[in-house]
Amino acid sequence: MKNALLGTQMLFVAFGALVLVPLLTGLDPSVALFGAGVGTLIFQFITRRTVPIFLASSFAFIAPIMYGVQTWGIPATMGGLIAAGFVYVLLGGLIRIRGAGFIHQLLPPVVIGPVIMVIGLGLAPVAVNMALGKSGDGAIQIVDGSIAIWIALASLLTTILVSVFAKGFFRLLPVFAGILVGYILSLFFGIVNFTSVSEAAWFAVPNFTAPEFNINAILFMLPVALAPAVEHVGDILSISNVTGKNYLKKPGLHRTMTGDGVATMAASMFGAPPNTTYSEVTGAVMLTKAFNPVIMTWAAIAAIILAWVGKLGAVLQTIPLPVMGGIMILLFGSIAAVGLNTLIKNQVDLHKSRNLIIVGVTLVFGIGGMAFGIGEFSLQGISLCGIVAITLNLILPKDIGDSQLVDNAQMEE
Repeated sequence: MKNALLGTQMLFVAFGALVLVPLLTGLDPSVALFGAGVGTLIFQFITRRTVPIFLASSFAFIAPIMYGVQTWGIPATMGGLIAAGFVYVLLGGLIRIRGAGFIHQLLPPVVIGPVIMVIGLGLAPVAVNMALGKSGDGAIQIVDGSIAIWIALASLLTTILVSVFAKGFFRLLPVFAGILVGYILSLFFGIVNFTSVSEAAWFAVPNFTAPEFNINAILFMLPVALAPAVEHVGDILSISNVTGKNYLKKPGLHRTMTGDGVATMAASMFGAPPNTTYSEVTGAVMLTKAFNPVIMTWAAIAAIILAWVGKLGAVLQTIPLPVMGGIMILLFGSIAAVGLNTLIKNQVDLHKSRNLIIVGVTLVFGIGGMAFGIGEFSLQGISLCGIVAITLNLILPKDIGDSQLVDNAQMEE
């Protein structure tokens, strides 16, 4: 019983971020809960239930899913996400053959840093539009702008205050707190519609969506998996430090990466967002000293059970746009900051022409909306800049550019 309660608590920590992804991308939050639960159980099976970590909706895939749903529809987008999950599985196999150093050779900080920055900054207009009560593309005014901005600012400010000033367990719930305050304010302004809640049954089958395989959607999604793959390594190192166990050796990074990939493939087969290891839950593990992986089994079971509560899914669908927009401003800005910190922490010298070219071209391609098309196939966004960054890193000579050029110019001045 104690483990079951702790597991439910872990799900509570992850809940805000877990349901935010499907709400932003047009997917069903109940299906996302189901996908997170099934994905976590699969991850535990592949890693022999040795790692106390929870898997749920990945923020890295928000922009690609939005584009995929608008361009090819949900079923084809799910097919592309299954292919992205298979990339994880392939990386897991390569890690087993060549060792963990292989990932850092293929995806060094100079490649991953700007790609992560594009994930955050590329979504900035969507966050601002939703905070102003508009649709993500800014074309339709859904909520009155003068009301929307106050709700968005309340959600944003609450999220900031909780993440900075809250103590203990409550510090792990900034997204949940931001949604709660924004929702209460939305009720005050009368912009929440409860019609769908009253019509929903208490017990309801989640709105599962079977995948379809479209070559354009698949090729678009494949490169997107690269940045979260590196994030996965960081999360496994983090949980290793928290528990004092080396999970890179046992069960091994190849098993955890494969588990993450198969979990993503399984979630996408039902119409759920891709799964990733959740840092919020790792923080909760550190705080509560709940190192037993069985706790995550109970968290997964709780997620699967909640997925079938129709009223809950309907309530989640009533969360107004400005509430999500306010929280997104901080979340997407934080993602961009993580990318910047990747460059700083690894001392990537942008005085060197090689590094400057990789970072500069990747950022402009990603944020500027560059697209390459051949026939009906088009490559853009995170997919394009991921491929561009990797290609530039592989083809540019290692010794081009020198920080001394800048130093000499400064001396001449």
